[in-house]
Amino acid sequence: MPPIRVLLADDHPVVRRGLAALLGTLDDFEVVAEAEDGEAAVRECQLTRPDVVLMDVRMPGIDGVEATRRIRKAVPDAAVLMLTMYDEDATVFTAMQAGARGYLLKGAEQDEIADAIRAVVRGQAIFGAAIASRMLEHFASPPGQAAADDPFPELTAREKEILELLAHGRRTAEIASALHLSPKTVSNNLTAIFAKLEVTDRTAAVIRARERGLGG
Repeated sequence: MPPIRVLLADDHPVVRRGLAALLGTLDDFEVVAEAEDGEAAVRECQLTRPDVVLMDVRMPGIDGVEATRRIRKAVPDAAVLMLTMYDEDATVFTAMQAGARGYLLKGAEQDEIADAIRAVVRGQAIFGAAIASRMLEHFASPPGQAAADDPFPELTAREKEILELLAHGRRTAEIASALHLSPKTVSNNLTAIFAKLEVTDRTAAVIRARERGLGG
């Protein structure tokens, strides 16, 4: 069997060198390219057509989640495996929605990383043990359990209105029109909402909102 061709995407050179050295000790892997940000990851993936992309979540420019989304459209045969230090549920769900096939935390043992790469090449979905446990708990919870009379007490009344419309799939311009606001005002409120909910983008905010009963 030919070696599994791997692209390493991480903004820290030391991490990339460490991963390259780790995979270099194994006969069934070949590192074909490296990328220091999301845009470079998409570009190198199109050029080298790897079997697997080991992708960090937070990088300069477009982040790993958006890079994953673009790679899945441009090079659908490439499997993306997130390897990051961030284990927030919203980030995990957003990455999987973008098309990632697995999610591991940095610090995973060599055998775990190697086995995960082989697994995603076979089409399996792979998660680190702690993340897998939390995901099982999430999907085992009764629908709407997280909802309460006021599921987001940290938000202002206006922010709750905007989040409700966001959860219904409305775009920024549509929210602005519905609430008689400017798109800039809506964007500013969305930034505040993301910060208060500790999510990175609107997709993660929608997931959080629907978990708590909005947008139904």
